[in-house]
Order: sequence, then C-alpha cells, then structure tokens
Amino acid sequence: MSVKSLFFTGLFLTSHAIAQEDFKSYTQKVEGTTLNFTMEAIPGGEFSMGSQKGNPDEQPVHQVKIAPFWMGTYEVTWNLFEPFVYKDFERVRSGGSIPPEVDAVTRPTKPYLDMTFGMGKDGHPALAMTQYNAIQFCKWLYVRTGVFYRLPTEAEWEYACRAGSSTEYYFGDDASRLDEYAWYKGNSDSKTHEVGQKQPNAWGLFDMHGNVAEWTYDQYVEDFYQQFEGKVADNPIAVPEKLYPHAIRGGSFEDDAKDVRSASRLPSDPFWKQLDPQIPKSNWWFPEAPFIGVRLVRPLNPPSDAEIMAYYDKAPIEDY
Repeated sequence: MSVKSLFFTGLFLTSHAIAQEDFKSYTQKVEGTTLNFTMEAIPGGEFSMGSQKGNPDEQPVHQVKIAPFWMGTYEVTWNLFEPFVYKDFERVRSGGSIPPEVDAVTRPTKPYLDMTFGMGKDGHPALAMTQYNAIQFCKWLYVRTGVFYRLPTEAEWEYACRAGSSTEYYFGDDASRLDEYAWYKGNSDSKTHEVGQKQPNAWGLFDMHGNVAEWTYDQYVEDFYQQFEGKVADNPIAVPEKLYPHAIRGGSFEDDAKDVRSASRLPSDPFWKQLDPQIPKSNWWFPEAPFIGVRLVRPLNPPSDAEIMAYYDKAPIEDY
C-alpha cells in the first residue's frame, strides 16, 4: 500500500501561510444554532512513534514529522452529534428552520437501538458510529461552518496524545496514575463519563486515554511501521482502500491500562455489526461497539474545495 497519494497530500499536509499569531486555540460556533465546540492548536514537530514495550504492531519505533493542525479539546459529545443524526432535533436547535444546503446533507438512518446504551447523553461522548458516519458528520459541520473538519491520521493522533512526551502515557510510565487521567476498565464502572473530568495533556486535550476509543482515517495495517525503520516519515497515512480494518486509537472505558497507552493501536471489526438487522449492513452504526467515538481535526490551511468534497463524498463500501 502506498504511504500517500497526490490526492491525499492536499488533505493531510499543510502550508504555513497562516500567520503564527493566528494559529491558536479557538471556539467554533455552529452557525444558525446554539452549538459550539473548542479546538486546540497543535504545533508541528517531530516525534518517536510507537513503543518498544508494546505490541508488535507498534514497532519499530520510528521518527515522524507532523505538520501543525488543530484538534478537538474533547471527544465529540452527543450534544453536538445528535443534531446531525436527528433532523427534527437540529430544527429545534436551529430556531425552527434548517438552511437548504444543510438539509441536503445525507443523514444517518435512525438507529433502532438507544445508541447511548443507557450510559448518558448530556456531555457524554457520542459513540457507536461507523467511520463513514463520522466523516459525514464532518461534512455536516463543514456545511454549517464553512470550515474543513476531518478525522485525524494515526500519526497525528499519537503525536497529539503524546504532547511532547515519550513515555507510555502522556503523564509518564506509571499505570497506577491512570485514575487521574483516564476512564478505563479499572475505574469506569463499565460506562462512558462526561468529557473533561480527568486531567488533560500538555496541549490541553482531555480523554485521549480512555472514555471512548477514537476513529482515525487510516487503514489498520499491522506491519505499517516497518517501512519507516531508520527513516523520518513525513505525515504518513495508510490510505484506506477497504472497509475493514480501520485504525482506532486511545482505548475506551472497556479497555485495560495497556490498551489506552499513547502508542496502542486497535483495528475495527465486522463483529461490531453482528446485531445489525439491515441487509446490507448499515453504513452508519455499529450496534455492538458502544466504545467508539470521534475527535475532530482541522488542518492549518484547508485543501481545495474539490479535495474537500472528494474526501466527504467518497462512496461507502457495502458491509458484509
């Protein structure tokens, strides 16, 4: 698999035309609604990706160069995600009307289950969406705000999580301190919790360890790192070419301490659709994955309009 194509260069690599003083954290208002969310400025740099103490798919540890970007302070919550899922709910949040260009965005099929799984909604991370669903949510935000939001690459995600650290967790190597920083199997009571309750990393990002695992854009390729041994990878991405598996990062409230480490990689699984009654399987929901969520990224400078729409409008691959 190629590391990147010319098409993806525009989406994931960025220039530095924005003045340095303008590259700072900000609050994004969702036009025409009462909704908003915050984004943290992540400086570009170089880091050691992977872990010698982890699983084979985290090796070899190699150098990676990352361009600057913004990342969501928190995992996307139901407060922001639900108006995308339910048009009637969006209409209420929009003062009774939805602009036609927003109305035209393709929506998820209404889930036949309570997709919160009884764990809580207000302030809790949205969950159990497919990667396609997460990308269409980004499109809805783009139409609402005019700002290009997308999923992080695996490399961007790990770089942002580490926030300059080289230890197993962004706070160090001592897993006994996880209670201060993460909701995981050892303290979560088998459920999600409101975002932002634990301590953030050095770049102001909360819940990078645990609570819900987070989608990246990359295909999960077990031996992907091997091609970079002894080299410096420049904004690498495993361009997705098939439905399974995609790379999940951060671990969740269900995971042990080892699976919420900064370098831990997890693959998506068709088993997460086992309870899905639709034929073909839904493009939108994973009924048995109440541990998957999403965190937004915005590149420093946006790609072209054509590249943006090609990213959002890529046809979904039928499930099986």
